[in-house]
Amino acid sequence: MINKVGQIMLYVNNQDEALNFWTEKIGFNVISEENNGQGVRWIEIAPTKDAETSIILHNKEFVAKMSPELNLGAPSLMFFSEILDQFHSELSNKNVKVGEIVDMPLGRVFNFADHEDNYFAVMEKK
Repeated sequence: MINKVGQIMLYVNNQDEALNFWTEKIGFNVISEENNGQGVRWIEIAPTKDAETSIILHNKEFVAKMSPELNLGAPSLMFFSEILDQFHSELSNKNVKVGEIVDMPLGRVFNFADHEDNYFAVMEKK
């Protein structure tokens, strides 16, 4: 039985650019980084060092060669924030493409795009 989401695999075209985006623009931390020297580079990031769920940045081209049956599209991720307006402003100031803050039944939300134009959402729950 599953009791929590442990890791989310995010397949990217350029791991270095993705790492820079998520750490420098979004403020995530590097939890671990491994490279076996044969094309497998594993970069684990999370909002905090003790977060229960992390994101693994995988090389999309390498994974496509190893597992051509996988859907390598970006997952639709919803992050939570308790300082939505401040976070929205910070992303805008860092030239991240952000959408307007919208009121939804469960809270206020906005979306943002990474350097590859994958869109993610951030919600401040009611």
